[in-house]
Amino acid sequence: MLSINDLKVGTIFKYNDDACQIIKINHLKMGRGSAVLQAKFRNLLNNNTLEKNFKQSDKFDNAEIEKRKADFLYRTGDECYFMDENYEQFFINSSVIGDKLRFLKESSTVNILFFENIPVNIDLSPKVELKVIDAPPAVRGDTAQGSVTKTVTLETGAEINTPIFIKEGDLIRINTETGEYVERVK
Repeated sequence: MLSINDLKVGTIFKYNDDACQIIKINHLKMGRGSAVLQAKFRNLLNNNTLEKNFKQSDKFDNAEIEKRKADFLYRTGDECYFMDENYEQFFINSSVIGDKLRFLKESSTVNILFFENIPVNIDLSPKVELKVIDAPPAVRGDTAQGSVTKTVTLETGAEINTPIFIKEGDLIRINTETGEYVERVK
């Protein structure tokens, strides 16, 4: 059982028998009343977003989430297809995956989150290595204007800001949580 003190951004819990994940949270302390928790969370089964106020006395069940490794095969329209170690194929809606899709390249292995044998989302590693496919050349004098970064395009189609010494063909490491450049891979 979880209390409102256990709920943090990213926590997965059961609400109305569905698995839900906290997106945003705010603790409010009323003058004479008890503390209230304002929570914004996403239902992992139907992708609906809900906002609810919880009292100190509210309790929640843990959602039994199972992680399984799977390979990302391809994306068609709004669906991303994966294949697990048993060669079973399944898809997850790209709107559920969200911003993590920018760093997901074909044939990469990721952890898939399952709730009651239904794939609900992916768990991408905190850092990924991707190849730069398009980078504007660094022009002498760029640093004089104070711009020491440039926007490059990665093999997944994502665009991020990197230092000016990054060239086309470089392999770089990216933080998937912030979407920022970390380092160039040797």
